[in-house]
Amino acid sequence: MASSRYKFGIVSFILQIIFVILFAALGEYDWRAHPVFSDPNHPLYTNDTNADALFTSIDENSAYIGRKYPPFQDVHAMIFVGFGFLMTFLKKYGYSSVSINMYLASLLAQWAFFVRGCIYNGVFLGNKFQVKLEEMVTADFAVATILISFGAVLGKTSPLQLLIMGMIEVVVAQINGYICHSLLHAVDVGESMYIHAFGAYFGLAVSRILYNPKADGHHKAESEYHSDLFSMIGTLFLWLYWPSFNGGGSDGDEQHRAFINTYLSLCSCTVVTFALTALLDKKGKITMEFIQNATLAGGVAVGTTANMPLQPFGAIIMGCVSGIISCLGYKYLSGIMASKLKIQDTCGVHNLHGMPGVLAGIGGAIMAVIATEEKWGRTLYEIFPYRMAKPADVTAGFMVQFPGMDYDHGKDWSGKVQGGYQALALCVTLGIALASGVITGLIMKIPAFDQVEEEEELFEDAVWWNLPEEDEHEKETRNGGTATRALSPEVDDSKAEKMINIHL
Repeated sequence: MASSRYKFGIVSFILQIIFVILFAALGEYDWRAHPVFSDPNHPLYTNDTNADALFTSIDENSAYIGRKYPPFQDVHAMIFVGFGFLMTFLKKYGYSSVSINMYLASLLAQWAFFVRGCIYNGVFLGNKFQVKLEEMVTADFAVATILISFGAVLGKTSPLQLLIMGMIEVVVAQINGYICHSLLHAVDVGESMYIHAFGAYFGLAVSRILYNPKADGHHKAESEYHSDLFSMIGTLFLWLYWPSFNGGGSDGDEQHRAFINTYLSLCSCTVVTFALTALLDKKGKITMEFIQNATLAGGVAVGTTANMPLQPFGAIIMGCVSGIISCLGYKYLSGIMASKLKIQDTCGVHNLHGMPGVLAGIGGAIMAVIATEEKWGRTLYEIFPYRMAKPADVTAGFMVQFPGMDYDHGKDWSGKVQGGYQALALCVTLGIALASGVITGLIMKIPAFDQVEEEEELFEDAVWWNLPEEDEHEKETRNGGTATRALSPEVDDSKAEKMINIHL
């Protein structure tokens, strides 16, 4: 009984101990964070990369931190505040929405360091994974994928199920990213395909496998005035910091364009969303669900092309289109998916992340096809290095025209070839997300992982949390009072007792 009651805590504690061991045995600071020794023969400097620390001044390191840390701060706020509060719209699930979001982000960020180390640093070959500022950003990106999937199953899963889902999805999503980035050489600076589309369709697949007819039209799967206000806090944080999400991984003119394009796309998307929600309503009123979510679709839609010379009007068009498809999705498609396909998408991630993510992938493929040296100049080869001539065919004139570039990786791809690989990466991402989501959903259905099956358990914090109502009830009971307050105003005492005991 005790092991069943406390298994979420036990599993979490064991995982944290494992992470301590993994970081102690296999992780190390990046050379920029290493302590500096005056002796060049110090064992620390036997690695050529670490030896760079000898020649890096304090000013250079400070400048590096000054460039990289602000975008990390922005993304970090998006993960912990933006995503967390965005999901607090459910009137009886606010504790879980914002707090389990925090728990998953903290747990899975550590897991992402190790998983990425295995894939990119060769941990299994005897190397150690690097703990550095860029990887902190990437760990947050990895977490974002899982939080998107969390939105699809919000209120219908236990914390233990979400832990299992997150551990699996981090691995699969990073493998997908490696395939698309390193093998297919598809560009996605804002990770709209590899984070947003992947997370959405993975979550939808899990939701389909975990389908519970008792969740259809559930009276707790609704918002109220104050929960919608809390949700808007998340919307505003995400909206404000999204340019850093899309542009934080770039430098120079690419980063400048990413900030501009994302900003313009978000602005136009917001205007279209406000207009369309009023036009789609029979009374011409604005619907808060649209404002909370569809206003953010512009940030997703422009993610893949954010660093490209999309032109300001192009970014505005992407925002307008994404706002339209997201609003129409919330108005019509979500209901169809629930009734016909039995996919219960609590947060509407298909409309905010899924379809705009696909739009971003299509936009990236189109931009790759139409990109030319005449229009893009040096930027063409910086964004699509495989468009460069093969190393043996690089001329002296090309080196003079475009000095200081890496001339060793060109494959002389045409725009159509690069565009084809962009489209292929989108298809691969969707395929892996759906297939792995189905498998993960089946694993999550194992009874040992605390199934959420009863109607009283759905969308209800009281199953997992000590609530103020519960504390008051226990206090009155101890004092011999006659008052009986349920765990939730809508759950009577017998159901509340059942909800507590069902997991014992």
